Amino acid sequence: MRLLAALLRQRARRDALQLALWLAGLAGLTAAATAAAVFDAFADEDDRREILAVAIATRTILIFRGTPNGVSDGAFAFFLLYAWIAMLGGLMAVLLAVRHTRGDEETGRAELIGATPAGRVLPLAATVLHGALAQLGLAVLTAAGLVAAGLEPHGSLVFGAALGASGVAFLGIGLLAAQVFGTARAASGASIAVVLAAYLVRGIGDAAGTPSDDLVRVTPAWPSWLSPIGYGQLTGAYVENDLAPLTAPLACGVVLIALVFALQSARDQGASLLPDRGGRARGSRLLSSSLGLAWRLSLPVLAAWSAGAVVAGLLATTLTAAIDELSGDLPQVVELLQARMGAIGSIEEAFVALFFGMVGILAACCAVQAGLRARQEESRGTAEAILATPVPRVRWLAEYGLVGVAVIAVMLAAAAAAGAIGAARGDHAETLVPVVLEAAAAQPPACLTFLGVTMLLVAAAPRIAATVAWTLVGLSGVLGFFGPVLGLPEAVVDLSPFAHTPVPVGDEAGWSGGLWLAIAGVVAAGAGLVAMRRRELATD
Repeated sequence: MRLLAALLRQRARRDALQLALWLAGLAGLTAAATAAAVFDAFADEDDRREILAVAIATRTILIFRGTPNGVSDGAFAFFLLYAWIAMLGGLMAVLLAVRHTRGDEETGRAELIGATPAGRVLPLAATVLHGALAQLGLAVLTAAGLVAAGLEPHGSLVFGAALGASGVAFLGIGLLAAQVFGTARAASGASIAVVLAAYLVRGIGDAAGTPSDDLVRVTPAWPSWLSPIGYGQLTGAYVENDLAPLTAPLACGVVLIALVFALQSARDQGASLLPDRGGRARGSRLLSSSLGLAWRLSLPVLAAWSAGAVVAGLLATTLTAAIDELSGDLPQVVELLQARMGAIGSIEEAFVALFFGMVGILAACCAVQAGLRARQEESRGTAEAILATPVPRVRWLAEYGLVGVAVIAVMLAAAAAAGAIGAARGDHAETLVPVVLEAAAAQPPACLTFLGVTMLLVAAAPRIAATVAWTLVGLSGVLGFFGPVLGLPEAVVDLSPFAHTPVPVGDEAGWSGGLWLAIAGVVAAGAGLVAMRRRELATD
């Protein structure tokens, strides 16, 4: 027990900053959004009924929100926030799991600990306990924040329990991925993909669900049962408050963790269920330069994020047929939806702007990950081999910045092409395709801002670069994309660069905000390059 406690303290010290940012950010965001949306922007019950009618009529909104379960304060907050917060909590769980398992094996830390009386299994037990406590902390803090915001305690505890239970399932998924894949990058990528897939599968099931006659409730379809997030929704927090559905994600997590213990006991240190693929005897010409190497290292990340961008681009324009049908059947709902989006032009333009705002967030995430790749190479010691050649460190970091610019361009081009293909299949291709191209062209400034800040963090504060960069892009995405819908104060929403992205809808679109964002990104990147000249490599 003393060894287990020591290992647990060691993990708590390593994750002190990361967990503080994750837990405080998610719990604080949930409480603030509840106060702003439920008790301010949508305080009137009739407004909530109209919003739920819009969501059920369009169905696509349910993919991103969840299933409505009434118009009470708590039920409306649960509908607005749960699915999104559960996905973010799942990302926290899988990243924590991989960091303390496969990540420690890559750096050699696990081998050192394994040589002590702790052995190989006790560190895994400490990681499981650490992850479970993190999910418990998220559940408790979120429930406390919801109560402080004015919601009733019982439903708030169920809300928190749903978050914690889904997080335990994702913790098991992250631990299993660390056993399957031979690198922390592959394990993180695979487990993040599972979390995003769980969010999407839950969304598909919600969109295919059966609405009630009064259009304030939806019973999800069977695909929602394939997702831990979907089982959390089935609790019906603030209405049914049924904890029974949470046995499914908890059981999933327990089974996966038991399997991980069995695998950990049987496999060799550093080995994985999927062996590393053998490389070619001769490298391609692309790898003959440091810039080519940086690009090659970022290709898997680009492919994963681009897939999401293509899906969003297709949805942006293929929904026009449904929108046209909706405008004929429920014109009053369309007017309300257009007003809630803040659109000046047509409803089709508003949907394109909405979905390409999501594409911009995905492109910013990809750019951040491309920039942080420089830090990963530095911490693993592989950057030292590159810098031992005539490649100066400023050029080395600048090349990762160039790769970040390239991935932004590729992602937006892919999303624009997908959107144009979807528009070509509809009846408004001649008017919708230019809107798609303008919406894609409006996204780079905010993406460049985050890329520049990431480069500055890598150069000036390398040890906390990943934590701070992901926290900034995550909170900015939530504030910029969901802030207006949740009714957050304008001053808070304006803190997000995404809130200043040009929206090419109607004749009043302003592009000056994009110019200032681009300038800020270039200045931050330049400051990062200057700072890189003045420091030594940080490999720890």
